[in-house]
Amino acid sequence: METFQLPTHTSSFHLCNSLKNKKKKKQEELERRLNRRTRKTTTFTSPTPLLIPQPYTQTKHQALDAVIKDLQLSIDRGVQIETQIFSSLLETCFQLQSVYHGIQIHHLIPPSILHKSVSLSSKLLRLYASCGLIDNAHQLFDEMPKSNKSAFPWNSLISGYAEMGRYEDAMALYFQMEEENVEPDQFTFPRVLKACAGLGSIQIGEAIHRDIVRSGFGSDGFVLNALVDMYAKCGDIVKARKVFNKIVHRDSISWNSILTGYIRHGLLIDALGIFREMLLDGFEPDTVAISTILAGFPLSKLGGEIHGWVLRRGSENNLSIANSLISLYSNQGKLDKARWLFKMMPERDVISWNSIITGHRKDPQALVYFQEMENSSVLPDNITFVSLLSACAHLGLVEDGRTLFAKMKEKFRIKPQMEHFACMVNLFGRAGLINEAYEVIVKEMEFEAGATVWGALLFACSVHSNAEVGEIAANKLFELEPDNSHNFELLMKIYGNAGRWDDMEKVMRLMVDRGLDSID
Repeated sequence: METFQLPTHTSSFHLCNSLKNKKKKKQEELERRLNRRTRKTTTFTSPTPLLIPQPYTQTKHQALDAVIKDLQLSIDRGVQIETQIFSSLLETCFQLQSVYHGIQIHHLIPPSILHKSVSLSSKLLRLYASCGLIDNAHQLFDEMPKSNKSAFPWNSLISGYAEMGRYEDAMALYFQMEEENVEPDQFTFPRVLKACAGLGSIQIGEAIHRDIVRSGFGSDGFVLNALVDMYAKCGDIVKARKVFNKIVHRDSISWNSILTGYIRHGLLIDALGIFREMLLDGFEPDTVAISTILAGFPLSKLGGEIHGWVLRRGSENNLSIANSLISLYSNQGKLDKARWLFKMMPERDVISWNSIITGHRKDPQALVYFQEMENSSVLPDNITFVSLLSACAHLGLVEDGRTLFAKMKEKFRIKPQMEHFACMVNLFGRAGLINEAYEVIVKEMEFEAGATVWGALLFACSVHSNAEVGEIAANKLFELEPDNSHNFELLMKIYGNAGRWDDMEKVMRLMVDRGLDSID
């Protein structure tokens, strides 16, 4: 992420008393321009009668460009700009999520004004934090007057950290609020609870819940929705339901939070009940909830019913829903329906391509889809190549697998992860290239191989009766997964095929010593 250097100085202007009236007129003119230019669209026509008037529509960003240019010209002429002008412009930047314009305005604000105005600093901080410039936002925060006890800048910074996944930093700010006796408001707690959910800490979440009650927000619907989501994501669906039951006026967020919570916990019957209650109460699940439902009921009749429900409401072109439907039908082995949905999609993202490729992981069509993906504007990611390499392993396409693995690293600059190496070991192992599979682990991996990698190698050794490499893989797995009886069974099979009955008996005794039962 690019970090912008915050301005540290700007010019100051001192006007004579005789210029006050002129300055006031210029200020009024600037305000009129601001109000005129920041409308949604502005239409200009040529004043020349010889020309046919051609309407020109100015975008909001173009209008903002023009306003900032006018502002700069006014400052250059010696006009002292009122704080309200800067404040209005920063509000516009926030609404447009235009951090570029915000930085330009920041450079125009005299530091003396910025350091004195908590409101102005807070708006600039909110813009930076919401656009990902969290370090710049925190620098502004540190420079703000400490006498002010408003929760607004704290909320903005906590939200910025939570959105970036820096949950520990978000929580640290909340605890700092407590130390500095800054009263949280109803907007503070949902942001803090999001950070708790990200951390997955039920203990911290319960402590925040107690703070919410003490602060008098125990019945606030906005806060209660966040509590439902936090408890569900932290693993306590029972408490999530208790909080949900306390919400007097439930909205779509309330229903979606508890619905997705049940599905993620595998409580499909409860989820189905909530889904029906939700519809009876006049609410419809949003695209996230529908996608979660489809993922939660991949092999049931309900998935088809949800598809029909989606079609009746005309939501089949929604990207998230279409992706989930492709995965649904792929999991059910209904590749014709998955292909039809994929073909009808008006737009596709990397998830769309990954879904259709994964659905064809046992079909050569997976490689054809990847060729189409390369010709599109969508770049593959690490998941794409896991699916492709897995397909090559299933189909025995060793050379295609080699080519794809090299292309992943060299063309797309994707660093291989554990899953990719496991696929390559599986690819070579299934083809009987045991030594090459072993070399992937000892020569190509820059980190310690995990159980999935050694497991793929051990399985290949059991299929192709390679006792030498199989012993190495098994010993590694005995350390990584000491209680996995399947690894012992595979080694016994290898010894049995090699006629090494004594070694086979030793492994059996080792299983008994560890209290493991034979899979047979």
